[in-house]
Amino acid sequence: MSSTHPNRREALQAGAAGLAALSLAGSLTAAEETNEQGVPMRALGKTGEKVSLLALGGHHSTRAKEEKDSLRLIQRAVHEGITFLDNAWDYHDGRAEERMGKALEEGKLRDKVFLMTKVCGRTAKEAQSNLEDSLRRLRTDHIDLWQFHEINYEKDPDRVFAQEGAIEVALKAKEQGKVRYIGFTGHRNPDVHLKMLDKPYDWATVQMPLNVLDGTFRSFQKNVLPKLVERGVGAIAMKSLGGNGGVVSNVKVPVEKALSYVFSLPISALVSGMENEQVLEQNLRIVKSFKAMNAEALAALENEYKAAASDGRYEGFKTTKNYDGPVHQKQQLTG
Repeated sequence: MSSTHPNRREALQAGAAGLAALSLAGSLTAAEETNEQGVPMRALGKTGEKVSLLALGGHHSTRAKEEKDSLRLIQRAVHEGITFLDNAWDYHDGRAEERMGKALEEGKLRDKVFLMTKVCGRTAKEAQSNLEDSLRRLRTDHIDLWQFHEINYEKDPDRVFAQEGAIEVALKAKEQGKVRYIGFTGHRNPDVHLKMLDKPYDWATVQMPLNVLDGTFRSFQKNVLPKLVERGVGAIAMKSLGGNGGVVSNVKVPVEKALSYVFSLPISALVSGMENEQVLEQNLRIVKSFKAMNAEALAALENEYKAAASDGRYEGFKTTKNYDGPVHQKQQLTG
């Protein structure tokens, strides 16, 4: 007897079909290479670079009260096989870049990592100042990946590409070898990402929220990720645990499932906030033992938490300004 209401199996099959093109299950992931420490390495889009699947978040890794604790954490992460380091000009008023730069210099680790930081300025003058600060703080003569930070609002893409906008500095810095690749980030609205993707530049990377809840509400996974795959843009995931860990603490998704879900998508890397060595050890254990989930398993996990995801309450970075940095909140007030 047929029914007009799809059963759970049919719902999962439909979800699996939608995720199939985005899943890394099967031979592709089986053939994924690892570095000598056992961390999976993936291509960064079409750049020709390979980076560790697990990336060290610059905000969390430099939160410690004592500088020595941040330096030890960063250096250990690199020694354990994390080659991709994240940062931003505004994190902790510059302290994040300063500590990371010191950790790399003192540990003689700069040539072992792919170093990314983010520019907050929207004008050429602001971006130039950000660039000079970042190079000095990070104690390096070049940044591997420079990303426009928090492209969250409708006006942001136009500001970056305006006359004497920040893109001019980025392009010049790339010509000068001070920046190797250019990308952008954002956590609020996939439509703004699509607008940025329509701008006249072939982006190397895009960083965005991806987690088990994202597919249900204002989804970057469904609206942006397929375009990145199609264009060969390196997808960098963030907020895999919901920003402040709400996916785990409030929705009760086991951390291993939450991370494995995102690892199973066609991303180049997942930037993870690891503020101490215990979290570093946990995430290294998960990534080193990671086995890709197939499309049906991805759909089943998404479906399991669909009710919690329905209105974005556990993805506050999409629905509130609480996750916007002070620099970017001020930008919105200045028109």
